[in-house]
Amino acid sequence: MKLVVTGGAGFVGSNYVRMTLAQHKDYEVHILDALTYAGNLENLSDCANNPRFKFTHGNILDSEVVNKLAQGADAIINFAAESHVDRSILAPGEFIQTDVAGVYTLLEAARKAGHNRFLHVSTDEVYGTIADGSFKEGDPLEPNSPYSASKAGGEMQVRAFFATYGLNTLVTRGSNTFGPYQYPEKLIPLFVTNLIDNIPVPVYGDGKQVRDWFFVEDHCSAIDHVLHHGKPGEVYNVGGGNERENIEIVRAMLSRLGKPDTLIRYVEDRPGHDRRYSLNTEKVTALGFRPGGNFEERLNETIDWYVNNEQWWRAVKNKPDYNSFMQTWYKDRK
Repeated sequence: MKLVVTGGAGFVGSNYVRMTLAQHKDYEVHILDALTYAGNLENLSDCANNPRFKFTHGNILDSEVVNKLAQGADAIINFAAESHVDRSILAPGEFIQTDVAGVYTLLEAARKAGHNRFLHVSTDEVYGTIADGSFKEGDPLEPNSPYSASKAGGEMQVRAFFATYGLNTLVTRGSNTFGPYQYPEKLIPLFVTNLIDNIPVPVYGDGKQVRDWFFVEDHCSAIDHVLHHGKPGEVYNVGGGNERENIEIVRAMLSRLGKPDTLIRYVEDRPGHDRRYSLNTEKVTALGFRPGGNFEERLNETIDWYVNNEQWWRAVKNKPDYNSFMQTWYKDRK
């Protein structure tokens, strides 16, 4: 099997590449990544000498590059995305380009190459917020941020290519993912790295927003399971079954690091902030997938990874783009 993994130098993508090379000894993995601010080849330094690993620096909007890679492959797994809600509020157009037009470019390449699988990695945020119960795959999509709207738009392209052209497509909608190599703008890596340096952490609103937390290795296993066992044209919710309020996660990090509550700084909530996400995962469970590990242990493992890998995240946080965004986004949040 020859896989093209787009966005493979990012957080979930790099973890997926590492897992695939380890578990599927006869698979070749060719990464396509634009290496924008969140893409980092350091994430894959331990894969570089593997003869089954190849890397191309390029954008999923570049049809010439995408078509060339698709012609020599069996399947595309699309992790490539603009993925941070806060950034989408400041620059929504960039998200439309990557998350909608880029997905179209990939689908066209897969269609022309006659691929037998196209798996699009999406998010639970396409559903919007839910006060009670859990979202099922057939529920309406009601995205509330430019990011989630762009991801929903990409999904509609995937659906159309299955219905119109018979392309063998699959979609996974994953919940909040955490683990090693996550760019330190998301809650856990941002807060852990701030706390290590005794920098206050900005908690939106009252901090009682609820998310289902999904360890990255489990998320990658779910994607791989759907790739091999999913039914063409179907969507699968994939999650960890670990619903927690954000403030619970923050307090767990404070406890693990031995830091005081005085480092919590409540700030103005972001516009369109969904209150609660919750996924019904019975469909993927019926395929035989089960997430593994204890949530608290996984969270502590993740915190410890950032403690023990300061060189990785300090290099990221010292980049001009990182500091420019943080200053722009948080300067007026009181």
